[in-house]
Amino acid sequence: MFRLQGSKVLAVDMTGDAVKAKNGSMVAYDGQMAFKKLSGGGEGLRRMVTRRITGEQMTVMEVRGQGTCWFADRASEINLVSLQGDKLYVESSNLLATDAGLRTGTTFTGLRGASQGNGLFTTTVEGHGQAAIMSDGPAVVLRVSAQYPLTVDPGAYIAHQGNLRQSFQSGVTFRTFLGEGGGEAFQIRFEGDGLVYVQPSERNTIAGDV
Repeated sequence: MFRLQGSKVLAVDMTGDAVKAKNGSMVAYDGQMAFKKLSGGGEGLRRMVTRRITGEQMTVMEVRGQGTCWFADRASEINLVSLQGDKLYVESSNLLATDAGLRTGTTFTGLRGASQGNGLFTTTVEGHGQAAIMSDGPAVVLRVSAQYPLTVDPGAYIAHQGNLRQSFQSGVTFRTFLGEGGGEAFQIRFEGDGLVYVQPSERNTIAGDV
């Protein structure tokens, strides 16, 4: 159902089914399509409350029909993630589209969201199907294992999946070495078994500081 045309355009072939995508990301379609604006990226009252508290905006549309839709967003690189009943945690600004077999929601992430100004919650995607996530430059997928925990700059983090535990380490960050840090900065540490997606260009954060 999901396929890439180049690295920056997602093509979705539909036969009467539906896909949820970031509002305004459709660039073309053929066949017969119906579009509906949805109220947010997740389901239920908790999603509504958490979005309102954090001020996080994630406007989503549903596309349903027969034919092919093409999606893109600001020439971002697109990465396909297949889920087999597991859960993907992704920054809302990096989620482009999910197919009809996946559920979206929110989860509390604590300190990281506050420092980035993206709210305290991360979008979750779970079930069986495909999701398309975006990155500024080609994403790198890094494996985390019990022997090899991973430390990530919060501005480069996109998403993660698997049995991973997050913790936040204060002190020296990557920016400190460049003389760009200020205040008490931090990094995200992942332990366990899973995958972490990072981008080669950092999003705007408050210098990674708390």
